[in-house]
Amino acid sequence: MMKNISILGSTGSIGRQSLDVIEKLEGIKVVALTAGTSVGLMAEQCRKFVPELAVMASKEAAEKLAAEIADLPTRVSWGEEGLIEAAALPSADCVITAVVGMVGLKPTLAAIRAGKRIGLANKETLVCAGEIVMREAKAHGVEIIPVDSEHSAIFQCLMGNVAHKQIRKIILTCSGGPFFGRKREELKHVTRADALKHPNWKMGAKITIDCSTLMNKGLEVIEAMRLYDLPLEQVQVLIHRQSIVHSMVEYVDGAVMAQLGAPDMRLPIQLALTYPERCECPVENLDLTAQPLVFSHPDLESFPCLRLAMEAAKQGGTACPVMNGANEVAVAMYLEDKIGFYDIYELVKGAMDAIPFIAAPTLEQVLECDAAARKYVAEHAAK
Repeated sequence: MMKNISILGSTGSIGRQSLDVIEKLEGIKVVALTAGTSVGLMAEQCRKFVPELAVMASKEAAEKLAAEIADLPTRVSWGEEGLIEAAALPSADCVITAVVGMVGLKPTLAAIRAGKRIGLANKETLVCAGEIVMREAKAHGVEIIPVDSEHSAIFQCLMGNVAHKQIRKIILTCSGGPFFGRKREELKHVTRADALKHPNWKMGAKITIDCSTLMNKGLEVIEAMRLYDLPLEQVQVLIHRQSIVHSMVEYVDGAVMAQLGAPDMRLPIQLALTYPERCECPVENLDLTAQPLVFSHPDLESFPCLRLAMEAAKQGGTACPVMNGANEVAVAMYLEDKIGFYDIYELVKGAMDAIPFIAAPTLEQVLECDAAARKYVAEHAAK
């Protein structure tokens, strides 16, 4: 079991649940925590876990935190440099990347180059620069253990069966979000409050909106392609409202391996921390007699963001970071009630059509395309 853990994004949903898991496991020490602007919560976490390093997004937030925990031995830093330092901290064995968005890319690469095991909850890292990240992980002999429920499920279904020629397809399950079954006309005027009512999972606002548009599942399709080096044709999405079967792998002989469990993120988080060991987890046991397990195909007409993500997956190159960057800004605007539900799709599609495509981008070109997509959405949403 890993002993020293660095958590990037400790005040977010995954970060808080990671600390909840760590608190109940023996022999694990938290050596670094990072957050955005939640100074109060970060101060509480520092007092409970006393990390070597605490990092805030801004200098102002860092100064406030330093004043609040002046009696602790914890060193306080800020900004991208601080985030990268936390990721590559010499004392850390494992880094949980739970920050949201492209901000996680550079720290993840820094952790990989420092030889840390990665507990990956930041899907945007693989969506935007998956080929680069996986190439670096292979070069440095680094394990990437997925933390999100679907890819953790695939990881578990592939245990002992990693030969790609044995895999017919990966099947990602999807709850369908809060708007399952509704048609396009009904969804034109859904509100932020409506979109934030996920039926099964407790998550942060951005990922919950992505689940309502099904963009989150599109991002997960790309993530699966990168993690397991498979073409789009071997990754399928099925709606599964119960969120009990977290994903499946179908092998060439017709056998299907599925991972089942309660819809609780602490299960995949704990596995990322303890793998290859398994430990008791404070999660309610699954009752297989409680409800039937039902599957259906997604409605790509009512939820075109999933189709858009699949198009980006097929294109590869800079199509993926453009789509992701545009989506991040559009979702933020939707959360501020500045745009409508389907405006998210229109703005993302517009950015993908407008920004020149590069088939095999460098890291710098990935970052440039991300910035261009964000600028496009900011400018065109105002029109």
